[in-house]
Amino acid sequence: EASSKGTVPVLVDGHNVVDESRDVMMWALGRKDPEGWLDLPTDAAALIDECDGPFKEALDHTKYAVRFPELVEEEERAKALGFLRTLDNRLRETSHLAGSRPTLADAAIFPFVRLFANTDRSWFDAQGLNALHAWLDAFLASPRFAQIMAKHPPWHDAQEPVIFPR
Repeated sequence: EASSKGTVPVLVDGHNVVDESRDVMMWALGRKDPEGWLDLPTDAAALIDECDGPFKEALDHTKYAVRFPELVEEEERAKALGFLRTLDNRLRETSHLAGSRPTLADAAIFPFVRLFANTDRSWFDAQGLNALHAWLDAFLASPRFAQIMAKHPPWHDAQEPVIFPR
């Protein structure tokens, strides 16, 4: 109801509606950033832009290939692979995308890499992206990820609202 886009997440702050994932992250980190996630080099911000733009587009064209019959799925997957190789090359030098510790770059890009990897895990695993695999696996095995991905029963109209955090 709060956003005409009909997407999630949506954050309502008074009369302001924040309905893009990155904007929600920026809103929250602008209020409290205990781990310094916003302290990242300019090229890391450009990496997030590339993820939000060309990579996300290639991801959608690959994951939902039936919706784009005019496109060649293998070509879209190859476009995505270019970005994944960029990430892998960065991660060969350091443990996270913007240095030795997690930042907004990791938090913003990780979900899309995870989603892409799960579209065809056998293909993804065969690409030789060893540093990217280690990075992805570390996030997937983290206690933070387990907490964030807690399963909830599907919500229905008669149910009490679920307020986060609990």
